[in-house]
Amino acid sequence: MTGWSTGDIPDLDGRVAVVTGANGGLGHVISRELARKGASVVLACRSEERGRAAVERILAEVPSAAVQPARLDLGDLASVREFAYGLPHERVDLLVNNAGVMALPYSTTVDGFETQFGVNHLGHFALTGLLLPSLLAAPGARIVTVSSFLHVLANVDPRDLNSVRRYGRWTAYARSKSANLLFTHELARRLAAREGAWDVRAVAAHPGYAETGLSTAGPRAEGRRLAERLARLGNRVVAQSPEVGALPVLYAATAPGVPSDSFTGPSFAMWRGAPAPSWRAPWTTDDAMGERLWAASERLTGIVYEPLPP
Repeated sequence: MTGWSTGDIPDLDGRVAVVTGANGGLGHVISRELARKGASVVLACRSEERGRAAVERILAEVPSAAVQPARLDLGDLASVREFAYGLPHERVDLLVNNAGVMALPYSTTVDGFETQFGVNHLGHFALTGLLLPSLLAAPGARIVTVSSFLHVLANVDPRDLNSVRRYGRWTAYARSKSANLLFTHELARRLAAREGAWDVRAVAAHPGYAETGLSTAGPRAEGRRLAERLARLGNRVVAQSPEVGALPVLYAATAPGVPSDSFTGPSFAMWRGAPAPSWRAPWTTDDAMGERLWAASERLTGIVYEPLPP
């Protein structure tokens, strides 16, 4: 992985990719670089207007890009179903579960889930399940879920998935990111157990500390101007650019030989640098916890991964 860059992405001509949260930050860079290498990329964005603007920005940089916007609100399961059923592709070679929210004041999704758990985990769980037949139809397909090094702050609490008993914005965020890794672990296990699906890989990645706009969204939503200014200062002084932060995700999505259930992040202290295998908290590979979260996610979303064994 030493020195790996976007120039190392293989030819993706003929491949179909879906990237969530593609209108800005990491998602925009990921979409642009996949399209630059020949993939047909669906930019899944909550705002149709921002999705169209993202397409225009990519085409300005990569005139040959095959990109199209599509509306997807991960905080609304009806929107997730509408997106999946309306996708004009019989197969999907790459799904990048990138969109997310971070450290927001307490709120709930359209379906009543705590927003960070609902968007970061449940929305992507539902989307992946609905697109699974299209992914299984694509030899060598990959499902990349973006987590965070901050997952180390908290494990999933199966007794309080929606943080009803007690809410802490950073704890809820960390739990949602641990859920991303548990989901990847359990999905990889189930794919491995399905005859004929061994070439479909479920992997995870994180950008380290990258300037994506997430760190300022929470303070801005609450009107905490000082906190927002401090977050912006930290982004300027410490954070990597979105272009560098996207590298671990692009590596996990495209590099040959990436093992299933792997976790890729920046090489220096999970913080910054070139892509490298990343440490993960031991609870994110707990089979029993993975099964419990999976069962709860199916119950909450109503999405059952029928092609996969339990």
